[in-house]
Amino acid sequence: MRRVGIFGWGVVAPRSPDIEAFERNLESSDSWLSAFDGFGPSNFLAGTPDFRFADYKGWIDERFPPTRYAQLEKKMGQPTQYAIGAFVQSLRQNPGIEKVLTELGLEAHVYVGTGLGDLPTIHDCSLELHRAQRRWDRFWANPERNVALRAFLELSPEERAAVEGAPPVPSSVPEEDRDLAEERFWHHWAARSTELADYLAELREIESISVEGDVEAAKLAVIKEKRVRTAKLQRKWNAPEPPWNQVSANLLWNIHNTPASQISMMGRITGMTFAPVAACSSFGYALRLAMQSISSGSAKAVVVGMTDPAPNPLSVGGFYNARVLAADGTVSKPLTGMRGTHVAGGAVVWIVGDHEYMTSKGFQPLGMEPVAVGVSADADHIITPSPEGPLAAMRSALDQADATPAEIGTWDLHATATPGDFLEVETLRQILPESVVVTARKGTFGHGMSAGGGWELTAQYLGYQRGQLPATTLQASELNPEIGKVHQAFVLDTPCEARGLAGKLSMGIGGINACVISRPWK
Repeated sequence: MRRVGIFGWGVVAPRSPDIEAFERNLESSDSWLSAFDGFGPSNFLAGTPDFRFADYKGWIDERFPPTRYAQLEKKMGQPTQYAIGAFVQSLRQNPGIEKVLTELGLEAHVYVGTGLGDLPTIHDCSLELHRAQRRWDRFWANPERNVALRAFLELSPEERAAVEGAPPVPSSVPEEDRDLAEERFWHHWAARSTELADYLAELREIESISVEGDVEAAKLAVIKEKRVRTAKLQRKWNAPEPPWNQVSANLLWNIHNTPASQISMMGRITGMTFAPVAACSSFGYALRLAMQSISSGSAKAVVVGMTDPAPNPLSVGGFYNARVLAADGTVSKPLTGMRGTHVAGGAVVWIVGDHEYMTSKGFQPLGMEPVAVGVSADADHIITPSPEGPLAAMRSALDQADATPAEIGTWDLHATATPGDFLEVETLRQILPESVVVTARKGTFGHGMSAGGGWELTAQYLGYQRGQLPATTLQASELNPEIGKVHQAFVLDTPCEARGLAGKLSMGIGGINACVISRPWK
């Protein structure tokens, strides 16, 4: 069984633009959350990452043509930029590792995913499409250029009501419903515009121009010809831009595998590259896949990571209406009032490698040694975790690590400051003894859908590297009394000794679990 080590890591998190700031911030028990302003004034707190992509311009300019940074800045969304930043950081701990990742060819892999995807890009593209569709439908539904609608409006109210499928005239509906009534009315009549049909016929003729002769030269000529003729068509009709022409291609450049593929390009890593997705357990799943690839001999090094966009109205609103988000303007700490969690964004990237191979190259492992990752699925409920699923993942990890519960010195919870905290602690005590010191860190940096588990593991590893578990936001007086009846040994707002083996459980939406067992380097 090949041993695995961590030979590089990088972080983008709230108040933490890099791994060094992340480590410094862990020395304090303060929360890193701040007010969320995506809705305007509100009662939400969120974990907004501290990040400037421009900080990585020098690194990119040294390795790529001058246009590359501008392309990344313009076309790549937050998750990809965060992941690139964290990857660049991960190369710093062991100088020379960048060259080795390139030289390994197919034996260097990239497993970097995202829990939510690039919601800001999806949000912005959706809004622009919605606005463009309204403009388009309104234009072609104007009676001046719509014979069918002119004829309809000449009918009496009784005759209009008899027209099958015709939506009501917007002015006839209550004011609070008028926006939607307008959209339905315009969309209905635009589809019946003979003028629009004429426009589309002309557009089809333009779009039917084919590439002939020398492909490269003719391709550019066709593109230019289509642009010229389309612009002329727009002037002829004085029409707004069609809605299909208002959706940015950035929507395609920022799908779930984009962070992984961009890291492969940034590092010139040519081995297996893809995006594992397992909600809040994603980092643990990616780590397990990396360890399996190294153990099987198919890889000597794997770039492992997760990345999430900054809190966005879609993610905050979605979590709130799933009844798992705090909304009272104060920090909701795990293991206390169970008022809900806080959405957070950012990234975490590790370079995981075959210990023997990497140390033979002179590279030094960081933090702890990941020994085993147990995974399971509840097969039960989309939000509420079962006792059986997490227990199965925990037992599997202990078995793989050939470890007994008594050897576990500390354990990091998934703990989201929801009623699930109580069940999680109860589940933990079914296996682990009362001596285990437990940490819960989402009150510090919030809940990154996929990156959060990686942040928590990185905090645990940094603590063991120093021999001391960093403080949490929890104070003894705040511990929920019902949880206190089940377990009492928690890391509070002061650091404590790091000892024994370390465990970390993540429980993802859909009942997907990952449990990581690690041990200190000797």
